[in-house]
Amino acid sequence: MLEWIDIHCHLDRLEGGPEVAFKLAQAAGVKKLITIGTEPEDLQIVLDLAKQFAPDVYCTLGIHPHEGVKYSDDVGKFLRENGSHPSVVAIGEIGLDYHYDQSPRDEQRYAFREQLKIAQNLQLPVEIHTRDAEEDTIAILSEFEGKVKGVIHCFTGTGWLATEALKLGYNISISGIVTFKNAQSIRDTVQNIIPLDRLHIETDAPFLAPVPMRGKSNTSAYMVHTAQVVADLKNVTLQQLSEQAKQNAKQMFKKLIWD
Repeated sequence: MLEWIDIHCHLDRLEGGPEVAFKLAQAAGVKKLITIGTEPEDLQIVLDLAKQFAPDVYCTLGIHPHEGVKYSDDVGKFLRENGSHPSVVAIGEIGLDYHYDQSPRDEQRYAFREQLKIAQNLQLPVEIHTRDAEEDTIAILSEFEGKVKGVIHCFTGTGWLATEALKLGYNISISGIVTFKNAQSIRDTVQNIIPLDRLHIETDAPFLAPVPMRGKSNTSAYMVHTAQVVADLKNVTLQQLSEQAKQNAKQMFKKLIWD
């Protein structure tokens, strides 16, 4: 069976609970999961899940831009104190979201920069969320060029964003959105801009279930549907994509243990 890694899911929120979702993922060939921190209230939860399911589940710690107003000295302390744990492979999900503006933009930018500083100090990669904030995202990432690396997660941006992120050394992760009927621009970016050795696949579960699972609560087991579309776009076999995605993940997330 092919082996996959879901580099971005929310295991604490998946239908049926973490244990059920983890078993379903494993049965579908998704052997490794990275569960994502988004707010102060879930940071200990995702860390505990990563410990519980180690070495097959890892986690990131960070404050989502929607929760930017919740970033505090205590949050920063938690990230610094726990970021060195073997199960913590990145700082994230961090970034900017000007589409919903659930936190004021200045608060988002402050939290983004502070967490990038922590990632730099811990020598950890980052998982980036960016929506309708491409110029500011690239500008802030440019301030840390050569100091921080990472992944633009759940890519939904323009070809310009993909090109600029790649120039800065960032990889790009593709979610089930690439299977959606109205996502031709993303398919074009995957096909024409993102090199195979800079590409990751994720679910962002429980959100964004891919075709043919749309309308259902997403789960890591559904990643195989996204993988098939990406493989077709890159004109490679699923085996080739699986092997490359594994190597890309091991290169990006240095703590990842995967024989």
